[in-house]
Amino acid sequence: MTDIDDIRRPLTLADVTAPAVPPEALGDRAFLNAHGLKYAYASGSMANGIGSCDIAEAMGRAGMLGFFGAAGLSAGRVDQAITRLQTSLGDLPHGFNLIHSPNEPRLESEVAELYLRRAVRLVEASAYLDLTPPIVRYRLAGIHEGPDGAPVCPNRVVAKVSRVEVATRFLSPAPERFVAELVREGHLTPRQADLAKRVPVAEDVTGEADSGGHTDNRPAITLIPTLIALRDRLQGQFQYPTRPRVGAAGGVATPEGVAAAFQMGAAYVLVGSINQACRESGSSDAVREMLAGAEQADVAMAPAADMFEMGVEVQVLTRGTLFAVRARRLYELYRAHPSLEAIPEAERQSLEKTIFRLPIAEVWRETESFWAGRDPSQVERAARDPKHRMALVFRWYLGLSSRWANAGEPSRRLDYQVWCGPAMGAFNEWARGSHLEDWRNRHVADVARQLLRGACVRTRLHVLRVQGADVPAEWEAVRPVPPEAAAGAFS
Repeated sequence: MTDIDDIRRPLTLADVTAPAVPPEALGDRAFLNAHGLKYAYASGSMANGIGSCDIAEAMGRAGMLGFFGAAGLSAGRVDQAITRLQTSLGDLPHGFNLIHSPNEPRLESEVAELYLRRAVRLVEASAYLDLTPPIVRYRLAGIHEGPDGAPVCPNRVVAKVSRVEVATRFLSPAPERFVAELVREGHLTPRQADLAKRVPVAEDVTGEADSGGHTDNRPAITLIPTLIALRDRLQGQFQYPTRPRVGAAGGVATPEGVAAAFQMGAAYVLVGSINQACRESGSSDAVREMLAGAEQADVAMAPAADMFEMGVEVQVLTRGTLFAVRARRLYELYRAHPSLEAIPEAERQSLEKTIFRLPIAEVWRETESFWAGRDPSQVERAARDPKHRMALVFRWYLGLSSRWANAGEPSRRLDYQVWCGPAMGAFNEWARGSHLEDWRNRHVADVARQLLRGACVRTRLHVLRVQGADVPAEWEAVRPVPPEAAAGAFS
């Protein structure tokens, strides 16, 4: 029997071992094999093309996964991105976003149909409150029986979720009512409908913790284990041929954060805010500079443009911009009044002067013209419902604010809507004093390699510590290294 004093005695480094941890060893090998990746690292589909073709190309060529940010873009713009990435990357991994659009179901359906037409085989489903026919049809299109009798889905879905009830829907087979409708419409055969009972809507579910954009501000340390336990229960219930995987997003911005995600059992990590500050993002240099100066507390929740009337919020940057304050003011006015005309005259003049910088009548003309081309039913509804007309006018500001930011419009700097989570501040703190402190040196592939390399070091140090060894303090500081040194670990 070991003496208790022997257990408490600190071990020296000569007493313990810690095998090498290469970057490709992190995460779930099944995830790597399913998507043709070398590393369990992905870049999320930041909307309005912030998750750019440049990011997707850099990720794919580095053996990682990048999603194009199709949300908020017209189907024509998305089609152009598909052409570019299918040409430049070919079979290298990449994907596209499909966002839940409860206020614009036609747009969601149009983009899903485009993906089917263009043989897009991987989508990141985001902001879903519930499953919809377009995401189910996309997932099940072309389902067939493989040589071993197991169902095969040509189309894969990576679902970004932060709620257990939404994760449950994605980790379950498609609802029977949706499948039956697809059969009636001729999109599925009865045999395919039977196969659909044996696959989840998503084989990969990303637990989105406290992130930029749409978020429920969940702490990763509780969300990820909960989703993994949910996955295991549903796998036991449905006995899928391929067990679904759970990834981690939100707050992933330092080697410690990456290592912790994998320690919790995440199959992969997915980043967003920190890539928006990189050279390849579809944002502007003005925004990159703002992000590079952000600290963890420089974020707040503000009304979301796409789900404004539902009260849904997004997390945004507050340093250097008044967007969050102004957007909340608009929502308060929306809640308090039945129409634009009911807003007190002094308040209306204040809106025109400080937020819109245009007469409300002119804002409505621009809004009406936009929706007449995008979705005429919105204009028709506004003619019947003054409160909806007010919502559309307020959404004019919310929608343009992100575009002003992406374009770097100097006259609207105080109105920039920049989706951002506390991860940005954590990354800036870690990068301070290194080449990554200057946003001009930030490239998505280098950032990924730096984080994965650091996570490998942290994991190896953890192995030493759990064996009882005292790790030298100087080893604990896992700092960025020159890009060529980081790349050397990935050759």
